[in-house]
This record gives sequence, C-alpha cells and structure tokens, in this order.
Amino acid sequence: MQLSSADHRSSPPLIEVPRDYNAAHDLIERNMQIGRAAKIAFHDDAGSITYAALAERANRFGSGLLALGLRMEDRVLLALHDTIDFPTAFLGAIKAGIVPVAVNTLLTAKDYEFMLSDSRAKALVVSEALLPQFKPVLERLAFLKHVIVSGTQSYADVLAKAGRRSIPRPPRAMTPASGCIPPARPACPRARCTRTRA
Repeated sequence: MQLSSADHRSSPPLIEVPRDYNAAHDLIERNMQIGRAAKIAFHDDAGSITYAALAERANRFGSGLLALGLRMEDRVLLALHDTIDFPTAFLGAIKAGIVPVAVNTLLTAKDYEFMLSDSRAKALVVSEALLPQFKPVLERLAFLKHVIVSGTQSYADVLAKAGRRSIPRPPRAMTPASGCIPPARPACPRARCTRTRA
C-alpha cells in the first residue's frame, strides 16, 4: 500500500493520494519509515507506547474485528476513555476498512442508543467504566452484534455485569496478528470480547 505525498514547492502544496490508500496505514507507516519506530507515539496513565507497538496493536485490533465477522464499511462505535485503547481501536478499524464512530464519553444511554441505531454499528468498543450506560439499551439494538470491553476487571466479572456470554477469541495465528485490544505492556488494561446476541 502506498503513502500519500505532498509537494511544498507550490502554494497550496500539490498533494497526491494513491488510489489504494488507507489513512491509518499512511499515518503509522510514515512515522515508521522516517525512523520513529522506537519513539513514543502515545502516553497515558499506564505509561508510554512506541510507534512500533502502536502499529502492532492496530494490526491486531483490525484483525480481531475481521475475525468477528465485520467487513469493509461496517461501523464500530468507540466509547473509550483517553487510553492507548482509543488510538488502537480507531486506527485498527481504519486499517481493516471498518468505519470507526468515535463518541463523547459523557452522553446518556438514550444518546448512545440513537447513535448505535443510526450508524447501524455492528460492534461497540467501550471502556469498562462506561459499560453501565450501555447495558439498558443493548437488547434493543437490531444491528449490534459484538461488544468489546476495555478495562481491568476479570473477564467473567464484566460478562456477568453486562449479562452476556463470551464469544471465541480470534486464533493466535491470525495474520498479521490477532486479538481484540492487546496489552501493550503489563500495566495496560486488557480487553475482552462479548457478544450481544447469538
């Protein structure tokens, strides 16, 4: 996949975007190609992550969405706090050709229900602390198939609170890598996948 280019010798710059273009790939790969692989790309309360680690996590997350059955142009709603899981999910979805719909984390259950229905999101990626805002509306959503929870509680506890059963996790051998939101470091929250309906 090719990167975009800009010729700054003219004003405005001449920008070329290749036909086979992916914005997430462009953002990550451009930084990798200029030698920033070991440089910090993102910092949150749990620590820092490099461009190389972010690239791996985005690839794994995108692969995880595809393993769940999402396809190009499907929507995934992101209700995530400011942690590494946000750029992981946002960029990973774009790399997989899936449309991320990022929403404000201070909205009501009614707002979220409207957004999930209106966007026809097939998956929801939600911070564990926000899950109670979604619980009352999950059963009323015709298009939503998967809920991916980012947090620190045990997998079983989150499933019990959400009233859901687990789904199989993607196989470890998936290319380029696999998982939902993989941990970047030991202190980073892990994500669990749950299914809202069979």
